[in-house]
Amino acid sequence: MRWEDFRRSDNVEDRRGGGFGGGGGRIPGGRGGLGIGGLIVVGLIAWATGINPAVLIGGAEILMGDGGSPQSRSQAPSGKTGAPQDQMGQFAATVLAQTEDVWAPIFKAQGKTYQDPGMVLFSGATRSACGSAQSAMGPFYCPADEKVYLDLSFFDEMKRRFKAPGDFAAAYVIAHEVGHHVENQMGILAKVQQMQRQVSRTEANQLSVSVELMADCLAGVWAHHADAQWQILEDGDIEEALNAASAIGDDRLQKQSQGYVVPDSFTHGSSAQRMRWFKRGLDSGDMRQCNTFQGNI
Repeated sequence: MRWEDFRRSDNVEDRRGGGFGGGGGRIPGGRGGLGIGGLIVVGLIAWATGINPAVLIGGAEILMGDGGSPQSRSQAPSGKTGAPQDQMGQFAATVLAQTEDVWAPIFKAQGKTYQDPGMVLFSGATRSACGSAQSAMGPFYCPADEKVYLDLSFFDEMKRRFKAPGDFAAAYVIAHEVGHHVENQMGILAKVQQMQRQVSRTEANQLSVSVELMADCLAGVWAHHADAQWQILEDGDIEEALNAASAIGDDRLQKQSQGYVVPDSFTHGSSAQRMRWFKRGLDSGDMRQCNTFQGNI
């Protein structure tokens, strides 16, 4: 993936390390790993690249912090703002900038204004307006503060545990989380949360799957427009993203962790579904093609 020559987003807050400075790290996939050890992924299905489980499965609890009271932005720790200086931090800031530059004109064409999300880089654990953020949860988006939370060592985990290396695989993860922000801007997340309070757990899980597959499709829409504008894709990049989407399908993760698959418990979609919806967004470049709440998914 070509990324080095493009602008970095300033909507990044770096909370890594005691001084919240930028750590080391290399771009994932064939160019060296982060070298800081793997994450503890709870049962492999604690989540990989998705929305904070407390957001969609938990209703009104999404705004609660560890103490059970609403979590405000002022309570969260602060770090250095602006583009980080290390390579991996700059990569994440570049991908975030490209999502900003893709989604703003798409929203404008619809007569809407796109509000850029923030991105919080952290190591181990931090706080969000949706509660505690921990590395074991994987990357997630918090609609309460409109920020993507990301421990960059997750990309090393993708390479080592999920066998999904590559810089474009990492970009797909970031674009997926920003896809949740797009859903939030469109009012979809709030509607889904309301619906989930009124249905069974199985039906709530199905709604969660639709949210996740839409984010996969929106990540594909981003990739379509980013490549059309800046020619970011290199040989093998699409395969990297599809491999990552397959590696984190619910069926594959459940099979690895418990030896069998329980479709009613899916919250993110099967490997085939995730690949298909990402490819649909990539091929069409049209967010109208990402309606996962109608028809077969």
